[in-house]
Amino acid sequence: MTNQRPQNIDEYISTQSYDVQIVLQNIRKLIQKVLPGATETMSYGMPSFKLFGHTLLYFAAWKKHIGLYPLYEHS
Repeated sequence: MTNQRPQNIDEYISTQSYDVQIVLQNIRKLIQKVLPGATETMSYGMPSFKLFGHTLLYFAAWKKHIGLYPLYEHS
């Protein structure tokens, strides 16, 4: 058995318990609403959203919490 990382956000969410899946889907929908032009991707094994080629945020489910990791690039 291999320990493969999910290839997309749907696969990532499907690996979680039902209760956590609901929360992750709600987070995903909120991000899609706020950033309608963002592209969904996986990075570092976590769901992420990119806009104009820049990663804006990640989110992830952990054992006892869900993390939301916004990024800020200053130029």
